[in-house]
Amino acid sequence: MPLFNRAKLQQTNDSTQMGFWDHLDVLRRSLMRIFVVIITLAVLAFVYSDFVYNEIILAPKNPNFFTNKFMCEIGNALNISVLCINQREFTLNNLEMAGQFRSNMLIAVVSGFVVALPYLLAEIWWFVRPALTPKERKGIRGFVFITSFLFALGIAFGYYLITPLSIDFLVSWTLSPDIVNTIQLSSYISLVVMISLSTGLVFQLPVLVFFLAKMGIVSAAFLKQYRKHAIVVIFILSAVITPPDIFSQVLVSLPLILLYEISIRIAKRVEKNRLEEL
Repeated sequence: MPLFNRAKLQQTNDSTQMGFWDHLDVLRRSLMRIFVVIITLAVLAFVYSDFVYNEIILAPKNPNFFTNKFMCEIGNALNISVLCINQREFTLNNLEMAGQFRSNMLIAVVSGFVVALPYLLAEIWWFVRPALTPKERKGIRGFVFITSFLFALGIAFGYYLITPLSIDFLVSWTLSPDIVNTIQLSSYISLVVMISLSTGLVFQLPVLVFFLAKMGIVSAAFLKQYRKHAIVVIFILSAVITPPDIFSQVLVSLPLILLYEISIRIAKRVEKNRLEEL
């Protein structure tokens, strides 16, 4: 829907009582626009698959990747060779006839979704906004920007830090010199996508706590009371989305614990605002 029609639709929604089928029709149009945007971006990612693969997907395994070079410089400065990661290049193997095509399609769709996320959130906001009071709208302004920012920050954290560390750990791990690793393309892509998207999602913790606190489901006191339990859950979650080494798990856990502490402050602020409104 063109932007100039959105303002008109907003005025109509605010000034008239819409029925169930009217809301359903608005939702259908929003979903159609979201679908078109994601598919369009996915097609672009498919067309420019050389850039997407060589410069983004395959980059973390190369020695000249930013994180690998940075870690290696630190390792050389501190004389700690173990910090010099992903210095041994390896090849990826495709064992299925349609394996590369299927991987290309998967990456294209995932790329389309990730890039389209701010638009998706904006559509959700424009759909929900007419049902909110002016005070409620003011209370959750910045929803699209903050959610998109945290998601992008989480993806960047997973892609630039956790992914290269995971690749180095898993590729270098060996049970015997007689065993040769034959790494499949699908396995590598699954690792990169899973880690990046997982960290992007878990970085939404402050947003989730904000809405739960708004609904009165959680409170700052509740979060403080179960802080130790939450830390245990965070370490378990970190173990799920990272390789089974302590270093990577700690690197993932630290920002999540920080986000949890920020969530406590957010819940406290929501409670304070609620008391002021009474």
